[in-house]
Amino acid sequence: MNFIDNIATIIKMELETLIAECTAYDFKLMLEEKKPKSWLKSISAFANGLGGFLFFGINNDGVVRGLDDVQHVCETISSKIRDYMDPLPDVEMVPQRIGCLDILQLKVNAGSYTPYYYVGDGQRIAFVRIGDESLPATAEQMLRLVLKGSNKTFDSLHTDYKVEDHSFTILANTFKMRKSQEWNKKYLLSFGLVTNAGSLTNAGALFADDSPLWQSRLYCTRWDGRVKGDAINDAEFTGNVLMLLREAMNFVKSNTKRGWEKLPDGRKNKPEYAERAVLETIVNHLIHRDYTVMGSEVHLDIYDDRLTVTSPGGMYNGALIQNLDIADVSSERRNPILANVMAQLDYMEKRGSGLTRICNETKALDGYRDELKPVFKSTPTQFQTTIFASTDMSDVGDHDGDVSETKLTERQQKIISLIKESPTITAKQMSETLSVSQRTVERDLSTMKNMGILKHKGKDNAGAWVIIKRQ
Repeated sequence: MNFIDNIATIIKMELETLIAECTAYDFKLMLEEKKPKSWLKSISAFANGLGGFLFFGINNDGVVRGLDDVQHVCETISSKIRDYMDPLPDVEMVPQRIGCLDILQLKVNAGSYTPYYYVGDGQRIAFVRIGDESLPATAEQMLRLVLKGSNKTFDSLHTDYKVEDHSFTILANTFKMRKSQEWNKKYLLSFGLVTNAGSLTNAGALFADDSPLWQSRLYCTRWDGRVKGDAINDAEFTGNVLMLLREAMNFVKSNTKRGWEKLPDGRKNKPEYAERAVLETIVNHLIHRDYTVMGSEVHLDIYDDRLTVTSPGGMYNGALIQNLDIADVSSERRNPILANVMAQLDYMEKRGSGLTRICNETKALDGYRDELKPVFKSTPTQFQTTIFASTDMSDVGDHDGDVSETKLTERQQKIISLIKESPTITAKQMSETLSVSQRTVERDLSTMKNMGILKHKGKDNAGAWVIIKRQ
């Protein structure tokens, strides 16, 4: 190695050491004084996100070229930031020497007063970081930045919906069932679901029986095979988050295998998936999804070998989950009111250990191997959890040869039981008893009528249900 190659190697190593701890960075060969937007957009994006670094005196290929006058560059940057940025971001300028060349390291700290705008050329633009690019924020991203800067969350925002126009039977019944105590209407205020003026917050709208927030949706699909192609079964649900949770769990139970193992004194159930792991996954995606994304929903996809749940919105702090140790994941919550209510209902823990629990519950299944460890993946726009099916599924089948185990969901079986007790029971009465919306009950009744299990005699409000096929 000659002298020049040796110097180049040293410079490269010093640069790699300098950027090793950077969350994100851009290289700039020189300071473009007449085109400040070319580098100020990076400052805007870093301040609006997790922070980042700009290195002046290095070209796009990472080759150090150096600066002639670092002091002048520092002064110009300070001036341009004052002239073209609103509000002023928190930056630190640190001259560095690599080999015999001078560069400038500009650190941009994550901002608390988002959005940070570039203001110039008749424009006022907030930039965000997407991959290694700084791009103008979309309307949805702008809303998130405004909420962050005002120290508010989507679920805390007030709506025009009045509490007297909405019922909370599902929430009240769930609370009674899981907490073994009566629901009190005062909880609506103390939980942050209504305002002092009697309006629903977005959280309240999501827990209302017939949630008016149409973006609260769930798509469920059981695919034939290991890739998306032909669907064996699918369903779409809209509304109350507790109802979505129940529908998701029912869909999983109806579209996954339940094996068993013969034992001397009976048999041991061996499910394809750990129920608690699935529950934690669905709760996580319903509660932490980004509800500002109007054109998307939570997707539950079941394949022959795995189950995936995907929701709009990446990590709240902008990090990528696959780059983190899940044991150290921050407990920051995009929707703290939703999370708190679900914690009060014992659906999740306040300390934010849901991902660890998903892994532990899956690991406890018979047939578990290291390659079946759940996988968590996020992008700036979505979060996905994948749980792999247990491979130890001997003698797959139902529990006692009862067709109700395989053909009817748990809720549908409960409806059958209610009808046996009171054939004249109405859909509305069923919905109140089961803590689901009337629309959901009516959908189940229609399904069972089509299956030849039920029929209704007489008028809708005065007739009676007849069980055709005994379960």
